[in-house]
Amino acid sequence: MNKKSIKSDLARLDAMTDADIDYSDSMPLGDEFFEKITTPWPPAKKQLTLRLDADVLAWVKAQGKGYQTRINHILRAAMDSQQRPNHDNH
Repeated sequence: MNKKSIKSDLARLDAMTDADIDYSDSMPLGDEFFEKITTPWPPAKKQLTLRLDADVLAWVKAQGKGYQTRINHILRAAMDSQQRPNHDNH
């Protein structure tokens, strides 16, 4: 795709109104979705000192730039896999 083609596509999209958009293949968004999107993202970061095994740190760093972000993603995935739905016992 060339720059001229991209510019004409962007101009066409800019000219569209909401009524021109076909939403027929989009799933309906419920209240839970809209409650979740009000949560600030990304969450605030906290600076800390963390001691890791040397081989674990070497492995994470060997994956490339951004090792601290990678550690955060690994921990978030572990946290998300452990969370259970909140059920009220009323």
